[in-house]
Amino acid sequence: MDRLFLDANVLFSAAYRPSAGLLAFWKLKNVMLCSSRYALEEARINLAEEAQQHRLKRLAREVELIDAIPQALPDGIALPEKDAPILLAALRADATHLITGDVRHFGPYCGKSVAGIVILSPSAYLKGRARSA
Repeated sequence: MDRLFLDANVLFSAAYRPSAGLLAFWKLKNVMLCSSRYALEEARINLAEEAQQHRLKRLAREVELIDAIPQALPDGIALPEKDAPILLAALRADATHLITGDVRHFGPYCGKSVAGIVILSPSAYLKGRARSA
């Protein structure tokens, strides 16, 4: 079973509109969705409309929240201070995958395994699932 750690931008995008494509993550079989309070809060403060925030709350009920413990990033990994808690929480969650749309900061690691976590864009993960089905 895959343990998918959802970055704030994935949570934000899923809650942004009622027909968001990223809602597909909540329909997947044999996966555990997880994230952190840090990511959830980042998504929440960027959603302007009450309906969006309500969708986020509803989606969050199906996501296990695991918070980072402050520690050093794995060797060879360089991330901005605001993104480090995302990777650290994914590590603490024993995630198999970190799902992020942040190609600016996580891009160099996309498609690679970092300390046992495969970092993928939402579309790359969903396409991979479709191919293996």
